[in-house]
Amino acid sequence: MLTQGQQVIILEEIKGNSYGANLNMDESQKVQTQNFLSRIIRAAKLDAQLYEEVEADKTAMGQAFGVVALSSLAAGIGTIGYFGGYSHVIGGMFWSIIGWLVWALLTYWIGAHILPEPQTQTNFGEMLRTIGFSSAPGLIRILGILPGLMEIAFFVASVWMLIAMVIAVRQALDYKSTWRAISVCSIGWLVQALVLILTIGVAAS
Repeated sequence: MLTQGQQVIILEEIKGNSYGANLNMDESQKVQTQNFLSRIIRAAKLDAQLYEEVEADKTAMGQAFGVVALSSLAAGIGTIGYFGGYSHVIGGMFWSIIGWLVWALLTYWIGAHILPEPQTQTNFGEMLRTIGFSSAPGLIRILGILPGLMEIAFFVASVWMLIAMVIAVRQALDYKSTWRAISVCSIGWLVQALVLILTIGVAAS
């Protein structure tokens, strides 16, 4: 049977181990958050090496999803003045995520199966991750909430995201040619536009 002193020592050891575990967990979460923010900044700075990094990092899918969601949230906040409320924000996030999935699948199919280069080796997951991070520049759309800045913020974000998208596609498909990546994005855009026109036509008939 343990003495009272031994019981106290054991309890102190348990508390110490628990405290240490909590510290380690907090430190791990802090590192993960710093890593996520650093990747967002590098993606927005059009760092090609960042897109290579997330292409290879299978654990970055959650981060890619987070970038898409945050970028969409920024757009929703930036258009509050236009829509006159918050009701559109959740719907916008939902459709942004759907658009991310569809666009990644489309560019993967075009780039890997129609316009591959000899060294092209990729999969749908890699395309999802790189394209997800290419939406990082869209975070500036939150500035649209300021009077008179919505159109400017959204225009700059659109051009910036387009450039990031080309870099993301180029890196994910292991292209040496930036023009081939631009071609993949252009064909993908035309396919999406055609599908949208046909959908509207069917709905109107």
